[in-house]
Amino acid sequence: MEKEKTVLEVCTDSIESAIAAKKGGADRIELCSNLIIGGTTPDTKMYRIIQNEAGIPARILIRPRFGDFCYSKYEKELILEQIQAFREEGAQGVVIGALLPDGSFDLEFMEECMKAAGKCKVTCHRAFDMCRDPFEALEALIHLGVDTLLTSGQEPSALAGANCLEALAAKAEGRIHILAGAGVSDYVIKPLYEKGIRHFHLSAKIELESAMKYRNTRVSMGLPGMSEYMIWQTDDKKVRSARMVLDACSGKEA
Repeated sequence: MEKEKTVLEVCTDSIESAIAAKKGGADRIELCSNLIIGGTTPDTKMYRIIQNEAGIPARILIRPRFGDFCYSKYEKELILEQIQAFREEGAQGVVIGALLPDGSFDLEFMEECMKAAGKCKVTCHRAFDMCRDPFEALEALIHLGVDTLLTSGQEPSALAGANCLEALAAKAEGRIHILAGAGVSDYVIKPLYEKGIRHFHLSAKIELESAMKYRNTRVSMGLPGMSEYMIWQTDDKKVRSARMVLDACSGKEA
């Protein structure tokens, strides 16, 4: 079997983060909004600006809201429209996933999503980590023609799910790319690489201080316990460090 190429994907939710991902050596980005709540669908205008400023391949998260992956008929209609919009924008791929109440994949709707994606590459997102039977789901996603599976091995982090990731990669036999995500950083890549994982997904984020000098700390506009005056942003140095480790693992010159 031909040696699988490595991929370093950085999850970004801002123009600044996308530029940092490119500077750090990412192969592509997953573009979303609201990463702090797990990510939602971004705006097409942000995608256009990123392509003008960074010119990096992007897979677009299609997720209409925070929460579970069991969608109403209205949300499904929106998802299909969002997929089509980013396909028409020329995105490299889309990132999708939908479940039924019993924990299995909503394959009928996923098939509609695949058709809407056209020639775009398709990643199944971490809805997979919430499904009932990961190995049954793996085969179903392969049958649908999904290109990549983003997963932590159904554990809180990819390192904790390393054994499941290894089993998924072995069962996939190259029919789908297993993309390890959740808690991935430079020090996690080598042990996962040794388990047979070649594709890695990370945010490489740091917290930056807001430029605001006047601060009303009595009022919160967002999630409880989260400061209004801290900004999450991808750090190109963290991306570069991950790139160097991955290149060393695969025998490339860093």
